[in-house]
Amino acid sequence: MKRISVYQVSVEFGDCDPAQIAYFPNFFRWYDASSRKFFIDCGVAPWRELEKTTGIIGTPVVEASSRFILPTSYGDTLHVHTSIDEWREKSFVMTHALRREGELVAEGRDVRIFAIRHPEDSARIKAVPVPEHIRRLCS
Repeated sequence: MKRISVYQVSVEFGDCDPAQIAYFPNFFRWYDASSRKFFIDCGVAPWRELEKTTGIIGTPVVEASSRFILPTSYGDTLHVHTSIDEWREKSFVMTHALRREGELVAEGRDVRIFAIRHPEDSARIKAVPVPEHIRRLCS
């Protein structure tokens, strides 16, 4: 059985477009926040601490998509159900089911990598193999 973490979102007036529907980029922001909560819930140290011990600075997104099923507006309370669907050598696939009162309003998917600062240029990043200890914590 895969591990699922749930992140709660309160949709605010400022999250909405002039039609009072949550503006689509916010869904990706909520998916991202839910991704970090997933790792925290699994017992993975905050990225700043992990960088000190492993060099890993985070899990940047290399591919993202979303399917919007029902509109949502300010005042809504949403729950983002996040899990890892696939582990790869240097990346992994996270899925997000965004629900309002149990009803599915959106689905997201992103592919992420574990990144370190590039050894030759600290302004760049470099993908590293998925750390086995993190895979174990999150499975």
